Amino acid sequence: MADRSAPSCHLRLEWVYGYRGHQCRNNLYYTAAKEIVYFVAGVGVVYSPREHRQKFYLGHQDDIISLALHPERVLVATGQVGKEPYICVWDSYTVQTVSVLKDVHTHGIACLAFDLDGQRLVSVGLDSKNTVCVWDWRKGKLLSMAPGHTDRIFDISWDLYQPNKLVSCGVKHIKFWSLCGNSLTPKRGVFGKTGDLQTILCLACARDEVTYSGALNGDIYVWKGINLVRTIQGAHAAGIFSMNACEEGFATGGRDGCVRLWDLNFKPITVIDLRETDQGYKGLSVRSVCWRGDHILVGTQDSEIFEIVVHERNKPFLIMQGHCEGELWALAVHPTKPLAMTGSDDRSVRIWSLIDHALIARCNMEEPIRCAAVSTDGIHLALGMKDGSFTVLRVRDMTEVVHIKDRKEAIHELKYSPDGNFLAVGSNDSSVDIYGVVQRYKKVGECIGSSSFITHMDWSSDSKYLQTNDGNGKRLFYRMPSGKEVTNKEELKGIQWASWTCVSGLEVNGIWPKYSDINDINSVDANFIGQVMVTADDYGIVKLFRYPCLRKGAKFKKYLGHSAHVTNVRWSHDHQWVVSIGGADHSVFQWKFVPDRKLKDSLHIAPQESLVDSNSDESDSDQSDVPELDSEIEQETQITYRRQVYKEDLPQLKEQCKEKRKSAASKRRERAPGNSIRLHFVHGYRGYDCRSNLFYTQTGEIVYHVAAVGVVYNRQQNTQRFYLGHDDDILCLAIHPLKDYVATGQVGRDSSIHIWDTETIKPLSVLKGYHQYGVCAVDFSADGKRLASVGIDDNHTIVLWDWKKGEKLSAVRGSKDKIFVVKINPFMPDKLITVGIKHMKFWRRAGGGLIGRKGCIGALGRTDTMMCAVYGWTEEMAFSGTSTGDVCIWRDVFLIKTVKAHDGPVFSMHALEKGFVTGGKDGVVALWDDTFERCLKTYAIKRAALAPGSKGLLLEDNPSIRAISLGHGHILVGTKNGEILEVDKSGPITLLVQGHMEGEVWGLATHPHLPICATVSDDKTLRIWDLSPSHCMLAVRKLKKGGRCCCFSPDGKALAVGLNDGSFLIVNADTLEDLVSFQHRKDVISEIRFSPGAGKYLAVASCDNFVDIYNVMSSKRVGICKGASSYITHMDWDVRGKLLQVNTGAKEQLFFEAPRGKKQTIPSLEVEKIGWASWTSVLGSCCEGIWPIIGEVTDVTASCLTSDSKVLATGDDFGFVKLFRYPAKGKFGKFKRYVAHSTHVTNVRWTYDDSLLVTVGGADTSLMLWTYEVEGHRDSRQCDSEESDLDSEEDGGYDSDVTRENEINYTIKALSTNIRPMFGIKPHLQQKEPTLDERQGVVRGSRPPVSRALPQPEKLQTNNVGKKKRPIEDLILELVFGYRGKDCRNNVHYLNDGADVIYHTASVGILYNVATGSQSFYQEHNDDILCLTVNQHPKFTNIVATGQLQLLLFMCGMQ
Repeated sequence: MADRSAPSCHLRLEWVYGYRGHQCRNNLYYTAAKEIVYFVAGVGVVYSPREHRQKFYLGHQDDIISLALHPERVLVATGQVGKEPYICVWDSYTVQTVSVLKDVHTHGIACLAFDLDGQRLVSVGLDSKNTVCVWDWRKGKLLSMAPGHTDRIFDISWDLYQPNKLVSCGVKHIKFWSLCGNSLTPKRGVFGKTGDLQTILCLACARDEVTYSGALNGDIYVWKGINLVRTIQGAHAAGIFSMNACEEGFATGGRDGCVRLWDLNFKPITVIDLRETDQGYKGLSVRSVCWRGDHILVGTQDSEIFEIVVHERNKPFLIMQGHCEGELWALAVHPTKPLAMTGSDDRSVRIWSLIDHALIARCNMEEPIRCAAVSTDGIHLALGMKDGSFTVLRVRDMTEVVHIKDRKEAIHELKYSPDGNFLAVGSNDSSVDIYGVVQRYKKVGECIGSSSFITHMDWSSDSKYLQTNDGNGKRLFYRMPSGKEVTNKEELKGIQWASWTCVSGLEVNGIWPKYSDINDINSVDANFIGQVMVTADDYGIVKLFRYPCLRKGAKFKKYLGHSAHVTNVRWSHDHQWVVSIGGADHSVFQWKFVPDRKLKDSLHIAPQESLVDSNSDESDSDQSDVPELDSEIEQETQITYRRQVYKEDLPQLKEQCKEKRKSAASKRRERAPGNSIRLHFVHGYRGYDCRSNLFYTQTGEIVYHVAAVGVVYNRQQNTQRFYLGHDDDILCLAIHPLKDYVATGQVGRDSSIHIWDTETIKPLSVLKGYHQYGVCAVDFSADGKRLASVGIDDNHTIVLWDWKKGEKLSAVRGSKDKIFVVKINPFMPDKLITVGIKHMKFWRRAGGGLIGRKGCIGALGRTDTMMCAVYGWTEEMAFSGTSTGDVCIWRDVFLIKTVKAHDGPVFSMHALEKGFVTGGKDGVVALWDDTFERCLKTYAIKRAALAPGSKGLLLEDNPSIRAISLGHGHILVGTKNGEILEVDKSGPITLLVQGHMEGEVWGLATHPHLPICATVSDDKTLRIWDLSPSHCMLAVRKLKKGGRCCCFSPDGKALAVGLNDGSFLIVNADTLEDLVSFQHRKDVISEIRFSPGAGKYLAVASCDNFVDIYNVMSSKRVGICKGASSYITHMDWDVRGKLLQVNTGAKEQLFFEAPRGKKQTIPSLEVEKIGWASWTSVLGSCCEGIWPIIGEVTDVTASCLTSDSKVLATGDDFGFVKLFRYPAKGKFGKFKRYVAHSTHVTNVRWTYDDSLLVTVGGADTSLMLWTYEVEGHRDSRQCDSEESDLDSEEDGGYDSDVTRENEINYTIKALSTNIRPMFGIKPHLQQKEPTLDERQGVVRGSRPPVSRALPQPEKLQTNNVGKKKRPIEDLILELVFGYRGKDCRNNVHYLNDGADVIYHTASVGILYNVATGSQSFYQEHNDDILCLTVNQHPKFTNIVATGQLQLLLFMCGMQ
């Protein structure tokens, strides 16, 4: 088998040639350390001119397009493009991420700016509204956001002399913003007559509300406040792209290639014309300037960076060069020297020195260049052009040797033969031409076998063969130099290739991902000596594979940096470096190759950290084929927690059934019953798919969860208290370090985490809004202030919360595979670890993001699936338990050793002060010393070890252990089988809680005269439970098959059990030993019932639509009931034992005579008169009301009537237990409803004396006991029940005014777009394409009957700047008549001890002076005000808040 693992060597980015000057500006600065910071492609670069050294920031995964420098000049903020772009704030000294700001912008981040003290950052998006956002960047928190403008914004800046003021400029506008509270309000700059309305490209703020801005025509516009006061004409000859303010004054740079310096009052100091200098050229355009002391940095459109010393300003120093705009495809390396040659669509060919990291030669050609090759002796450089010609130059002085044009379409690939005699030229015309080098490049052969353009070529070592790849992925071979195609397989076998740059062929099968287009990989180059190869692809990734790489989907290491497609990649002649070039980012990257042996020495250097592991994710783990997963883990990863319908969907579903509701509401319905039930005890613990969810509280009680209930269990009194705030399965539980609060996370469409107090059972905080489908892991920080949670969405999102405030601090996508545990570092709450399927990651918080690094395994093995983790005794030590039974010990992110701890997976570990305790699938609890050197003691969980007084029974020896906790001198253990045990340090084990195991529980029967019940489940056990205060399992028996029903005989001595294979047994109710067993059916037995009285007959219903009747005494089948058209769901006998009532899955209510089974038809009035021995049916007129409004066929799964026939209890598919009055006639009866089960409630039964209601949940495996409380005996506890679905109108209807106000619809006024714009430009002057929604919206006729917009003019009016306009007089609001009382309340207040009255009408807040009768107005709202309140606090006098109508609502506070 070929080795599919990733190579053990790696690449390290050493140098990037280029600078992003195109489409970006103001992106070049000096840092405090006098280094230069800029960006190219997806890399932030910090360049030290003194040491000629580069450092790289690799936290982005797409093109960076904006950069801002913090006022202290150490931190840098960069923004990228992409579907979900983010901003990184990073340290230019360590190049590590400090903060990530995300989840707000779309498309890209166009500009960034820090405020004066560097606490806040403003960003502008590239979306259609050019959204402006203000961030508290350290916390990663959005403070404010507002739509910026309808057209592009080019620059934004904080006013450094006034707090909370910003200025932005762009296409034909400038705006002055003020930040007040969390609202950003813009005012447009008024151009007036002073200057033309035009595009403003850059700006700088000065004192006294003065703003300088650079315009497209080369003028500088000077603003005071929001008005244009003067212009400096002709500052530059063309657009001013960059303006930089410093202590000495301002520097500007323009398209005319000049840099101008100005003093603080914008009087000119000097001009530097870069076109006139030695390095200058015609058409040089300045995109960025930075002036610091006597140095000026200049970045140009064509990717150069100049440094100018002010007193020698005619001698600028060129410190960085790169290719200009246009795609870069051509790359060749010199055969004997460390040189790389590149050629681009900018028509230049450049030679770079890989040792000096500098450009050493450049030559401009006539045509765009697409490929290059250097002859074997290093003398000639051949260049293939886009027009089908090729040129050969002498490398020495770049003079032309020959220029040949034989083809019409672009030349894609050139290669010299190893003996130096031939040059093969492959073109877009699907052919390869062979030229003789010695014969002055005379054409000597032609290869025509391809049907598509030629993409790659390689010569054989003896120069006798050539292999080619074409656009169709075909690989062909030719004999040289004639060009005859070779098809004979034998002949091809022995060929040695001189180079390997082809993308198809057996040797490179593995480079192709499983599902990929044949043109995704642009370039390959093999290093035969090192047995590795590099590839370049369309996703901006450079990958390192083993060579040869035979099997598809091989593992690799991947390196990010290029943003767009990587067009070419080559090893240097001595394999020290890899050179890669980017197409659209036209940058050249030089990577240092670090072979295996060097790796060991470099381990002490922390690897370059990045948001995306350079060490590749997904397929890219360094391991070969995945080991088999343990069966139990396998099972767990396949559980799905998705529901068809979530409880959150209920209101919507009811809304859809409005018509039904109306008809129901008109009928008089039965009241809900007066009696109620209260949850009393729950048997069960969720162990089969959860872990570490069991703890001691402060007071020594035990907290855990099952179904949707958080349980606090007192083991001395054997009582339980319940947290019932969840409405679906709880999947995880964590305890606060003080052991008084607990966090639980549940399943749900928008799933929530509840933090609650174990003493009062009251919720302290509920966190929602970030996790989809469910929360599978939670953990508190050591100070108890933070909480980490992991979701079960596809990305297993990790969120860090400040739980008391309910605020999300940071979030990140965790992993594609399941994550089992998250743990916060007890010493540093900004760090955490997560473990899961082949996953061990170390995270640290950076603002709104988390930055992860994979655990470095080194030579110690491969990433295993981790099941549990804890932190150790110092901040860098961590321990994790694997699925193979090892414990891994980590220091920082490095694995230092592994210790064998268990046979099979380690599911749980717990850190103690002086050691650790672990539990595994092998059913053993192990105590360890603090270094995992030695195991101090082991406890095996066995029946023999049960303490003599222990109640309940252990189902099997050595059950799989899922949770361990220590305290109060005991070890608490939770098992997969749903048991909770307490292990005394000396050895004896006490069983505290138990329940059914994984699999649905359906069968339930209560004893006819004792407080016991029986359950049978898909877990293949039959269990007898004591319902008296001892609450324990009395007996258990393993069955050969799972079961779905059971029933006690009327004397309570026998118990009948129906199994899933169509058989049933009758067992002795005390010993559970078989009495008889039968099998007449193939399908599941769904219900089984003894006839009343002597219990002479047994009716057995199955899912194949029949009911069989057996004579118990003679053990013979005496009758068969036929006629049901679907499976049987429920069955009841009448009191005489002569009649059987049957319900089926098709909602049929049928009657059969016993014992023969003859079908009877009985009218519904008669049915009510019949005395039934039991009522568990869900159909018929007596229980019509139990079906909910949204009832589908199987919605109500079970019912049971009390023996006084007054109250009917039901269970349904939503997990609700409900109580109805009986008979529940008429549709949609009223009820009391209780939530505790999570999924469907499969069965409900009253005990013989109605004192308890027993319910079982299907998939939640729990058995719940509810005490029945008769009316009048209710204490003043809060009622857990929610009353019925319909808030019936007849309960006392509405007063007519209230009804009218309730029905007012405000949507007409809140127009679908904000029509009364709060600022500036009239709608018909806004030069902007309508968005898709607007276009469609107009078509849909969503324009409301009342429109406040101006009518659209017939023709688009042009903006006549030059024309004289009549001055427009201002209107001032003087008096408003009216007060809004028709649909508002509590909206008139006294202010200033009764001197003034405040109220509102329309969109105006009005202050009325009682003495003078005058009014003053607050007019910032732009639509109807609906509410008003006054701050009563003495500290905040005269503060008023008003709220208005609008699609995007906001509130204003006013004084």
